[in-house]
Amino acid sequence: QVQLVESGGGLVQPGGSLRLSCAASGRIVSVNVMGWYRQAPGKKRELVATITTGLSTNYADSVKGRFAVSRDSAKNTVYLQMNSLKPEDTAVYYCNLRGLWETNFNYWGQGTQVTVSS
Repeated sequence: QVQLVESGGGLVQPGGSLRLSCAASGRIVSVNVMGWYRQAPGKKRELVATITTGLSTNYADSVKGRFAVSRDSAKNTVYLQMNSLKPEDTAVYYCNLRGLWETNFNYWGQGTQVTVSS
């Protein structure tokens, strides 16, 4: 079984920064995509950013230029550096790990709350 453990959420003022981390453990396929999604109250879960084992990245338009996703594959850990945070970034952020080729390999973290408010 695979487990994802997230950390780094919290309360921050507009314009501030936060860094999220997500560590995966268990039997993990070698070619995979790690990433972050978020869900605000009353809204659907949406993509924030992903990164492959080959370090290809993908970002939602709303976070381009403000957020940066990275990974340490040796530690099976993905990070999300969030800068210039806005109130509309407030959401529960979920870590995701999925196989690039294995469609049945898809795991989620428990979520971490990010609140941007003055």
